[in-house]
Amino acid sequence: MLIVSVDHYENFPVASWLCPPRLRPAIRAIYAFARTADDLADEGQASRSERLADLAAYRHELALAAAGKSCGLRWAAVFNPLCHAIAVHALPLPLLNDLLSAFERDVVCHEYAERADVLAYCRLSANPIGRLLLHLYGIDDALSLQQSDDICSALQLINFWQDLGVDTSRGRLYLPLADLRQHGAVAEDVRAGRDSTALRQAVADAVTWARGLMLRGRPLVHTLGRHAGWRAGWELRLVVQGGLRIAEKISRAQHAALAVRPVLTAWDAPLLLLRAWQMSSTPQQPANRAA
Repeated sequence: MLIVSVDHYENFPVASWLCPPRLRPAIRAIYAFARTADDLADEGQASRSERLADLAAYRHELALAAAGKSCGLRWAAVFNPLCHAIAVHALPLPLLNDLLSAFERDVVCHEYAERADVLAYCRLSANPIGRLLLHLYGIDDALSLQQSDDICSALQLINFWQDLGVDTSRGRLYLPLADLRQHGAVAEDVRAGRDSTALRQAVADAVTWARGLMLRGRPLVHTLGRHAGWRAGWELRLVVQGGLRIAEKISRAQHAALAVRPVLTAWDAPLLLLRAWQMSSTPQQPANRAA
């Protein structure tokens, strides 16, 4: 299935059968790089300093891979394929480094004051994935890059609202504090897992924000289909519809995001295929830019 169930990257495609076979090894290498770094920031019982040290060592290994030099044994399964992908496809190193910056931020930053702060995090944690994929497809015009950023940020935001209970249990709160205050919700209550009408209103508003970004970016599916082939276009159609479906499920659960974590199942596949097929080639009206 194109929606892979893994923490921050569950709403991104990872070398599904729709991806051109020639690009699958590079996409798998990018995914493994991001997945492993995410685990360094999140998993296990390591201290903050140990996590940051591991991520620094991981960044050093990336520099070696980018220079075509031999990497250490600890992450050889990650960096050997990535080194090949960098050499073959000239992957932009700054985008890979941005991902590492996002994971470092996860270790030290556990709340965000404004929407602009959350979007700044998305620019590191999510948008590089889309830009790396566009790079593989040979698309680099400004409009396509912006639409990719909109889709990727929307996917990341939807993942945050989907994982609200999981993240708060880890001491992280991605709902902007300004949004909570606007609706009369108390951050301490959210971290303690206490649901409220005010919190649900904040989540509802956040879901609307994410949907607006997704709708603004979704004309990219047609650009991708024209320039990279129907397989790539359909891959992105299904990713967009998968993200929108999760947002819909959050809303149907009355935005009780602390208690309910909606996921995509096999039962959703026919609906996603239908909605992907129904996507119009007419560009959507841009949603108001949230910042």
